[in-house]
Amino acid sequence: RFDTLPSLPKLHSAVQSLCNEITELDSAYEGTTILNFLLGCGPHIQFAYSWPGSREGSSVWNGLHYLVREPPFHSAHLSDIDYSINFATRTTEDDRIAIIATAPLTDDEDWVEINRGELLMFDDGLPHLAPEECYEAELKDHGLESDVMAVTPTLEIDVRRYKLRKEFYQGSAI
Repeated sequence: RFDTLPSLPKLHSAVQSLCNEITELDSAYEGTTILNFLLGCGPHIQFAYSWPGSREGSSVWNGLHYLVREPPFHSAHLSDIDYSINFATRTTEDDRIAIIATAPLTDDEDWVEINRGELLMFDDGLPHLAPEECYEAELKDHGLESDVMAVTPTLEIDVRRYKLRKEFYQGSAI
C-alpha cells in the first residue's frame, strides 16, 4: 500500500482499514472471528488491535486489556498467585510503560479492556486512539525509520489532511 514510509497517522488509518476489511466478514462466519494483535514499529511505537470473542463451548474471553504504569509507582498484586511487587523500588520518576495482555494480570490495578474494533497506538507508554493523536509521536521523532524504504516527505500534508489545530504543531519545525 505504500511506496514510502507512511507517517504514523497514515499508518494508523491503513491498519484500521485492513482490520475493518477482515472483520466486515465476521457475520458471514456467525460472529466467530477473533482477531487480536500487537504490531511493534521500532523502539517507541506499538499498535494493539482487538476484535475479541469466545469460541463455542469455551469460557475463555479472548480480548485485550492494557494498563499504563507511571509515577507515582506502587505495589501490585498478581491475580493468579499470591505475589506482590513494589514498583516504586524498581523504577524512576521518568519511567512510564504500558502492559498489554489478554486478561488483567493484577487484581489491584485499573485495567482497561480495548473495545471491539479499536486500534490503539502506544508511544512512550501512552495510548493514542485516533490517527490525528499519532502526530505527537512524529514530533518527538518516534516515527517510522527504514534503511530500505524512503521516508515520506508528506507529514505537513498529513497535518492538513487530519485538520490538526495550528497550536498543536506550532514551534515544531513543521
